[in-house]
Amino acid sequence: MQSNPLLTIPVGVRFMFLSALGFSLMTACVKAVHEYGIPVFEIVAVRALVSFVISYADVKRKGISVWGNNRPLLLLRGAIGTFSLICVYYSVTSLPLAEATILQYTHPIFTALLAVFFLKERIQPPTLICIVLCILGLYCILLPELDGSSKVSLPTLSVIVALLGAFGSSIAYVIVRKLSQTEDSSVIILYFPMIATPISILLVWNDFIWPDMKLTFMLIMIGVFTQIGQYGLTKAMKTQEAGKASAFSYVQIVFSIVIGLVYFDEIPAMWTYIGGALIVIGALINVFGQRIGRRKTG
Repeated sequence: MQSNPLLTIPVGVRFMFLSALGFSLMTACVKAVHEYGIPVFEIVAVRALVSFVISYADVKRKGISVWGNNRPLLLLRGAIGTFSLICVYYSVTSLPLAEATILQYTHPIFTALLAVFFLKERIQPPTLICIVLCILGLYCILLPELDGSSKVSLPTLSVIVALLGAFGSSIAYVIVRKLSQTEDSSVIILYFPMIATPISILLVWNDFIWPDMKLTFMLIMIGVFTQIGQYGLTKAMKTQEAGKASAFSYVQIVFSIVIGLVYFDEIPAMWTYIGGALIVIGALINVFGQRIGRRKTG
């Protein structure tokens, strides 16, 4: 009797693959509905509404208060998360899927620097290497733009917005680490749609486009795929091999390249592959270097 080869893969890694696939399909749906003319703020609004319904039901299921304990910090987390999501969705709709995803994965640079200033953490050698490689990777991706050799130009505004999205994600991550000491994870997650829903509805009010059944389904699936991504990420982080599993989140870049190639006819430039490889290598050095360091000090 042959055993299932999938069972040999650590459970945390399997959940991380599920998370990466969920987030990749989410960004693909965002790009697809925008090509049909749906504004970014409307996409954010629907995504937030779906997330609110699911998150609110989860909080009520647990029988805990939706307001939490540290409300000012929870509100800040929701506001920063909203800003970051708008930036990410804008970059996804205005950049090739591969480049938008890779730029989002520069967040370890910002997270490390923010942790120094706000969490009083020291930058370890693996993190420093990660920062250097991420900067080199970013330079490689933008090199064709800088020397004018790119055949397909990346909009400068979109690149800046993508980096702002990564920066916002890092701020949100640092805030979540602080909130996790006093708040239930479901309450932390709920505060994002509580803030994002009214803000995005106000911003899209005059530009709202009534979607047909197909687009309505795709908009709902953006929220569903996001929840799948978050579910896989949460499950992966709760396993014993959480550090190892987190390294596999970068498979989302591979998924995005494949989806971009198959569904959007996007062929990344060679410099994108080189830059993306440097960023991923830097991230892996950071993940596994930190684990080795903890083992030695433990």
